Amino acid sequence: MESFDLYSLRHTFDSQGIMICFNGLFSHTVIEELGEAVKKHLQSDEAPRDRVKDVFSVFIEQAQNLKHYTTREDIPPSEDKSERSGTLVIARQDESYVVGSGNFILNEDVPALRDRLEPIVAADKERLKQMYKKRLREPIQEGAGAGLGFISMARKATRPLNYSIRNQNERISFFTIEVII
Repeated sequence: MESFDLYSLRHTFDSQGIMICFNGLFSHTVIEELGEAVKKHLQSDEAPRDRVKDVFSVFIEQAQNLKHYTTREDIPPSEDKSERSGTLVIARQDESYVVGSGNFILNEDVPALRDRLEPIVAADKERLKQMYKKRLREPIQEGAGAGLGFISMARKATRPLNYSIRNQNERISFFTIEVII
């Protein structure tokens, strides 16, 4: 077994302002434990209370999205177990916090994801508020929750959501989203 280089990993974390990073399978217990660590870390960073609340809220939303997507039963199994895991990062950049997550998605889900995200990315704060209220009045879609997560994250963000979708092969792509608070 080849040894891994923790010094280089630490240097990468430090150079990118990464405070907390988790890579693996997301479960309710993992989210709960990471949530406690996030709160304590932000409080020790002496972040303003409202910012701690927003960062924590976005962290929870992204962690739940990772758990939901990576445990979907309609996704065909793969020999590569990493396809069922996700990555979540909280970083400090100047006076802002960045909460980012990434996971593999089926290529067939890409168009619908883009259709949901593009109007949110393009919306200003007033339009996001309208979108949020409208979505609250709509019926909940089967298996999709209320569909408020991306809108909620965008409302807490100080800049538009940043996302990317990198095609991996004919079956899957890697989806990342970053929220700057």
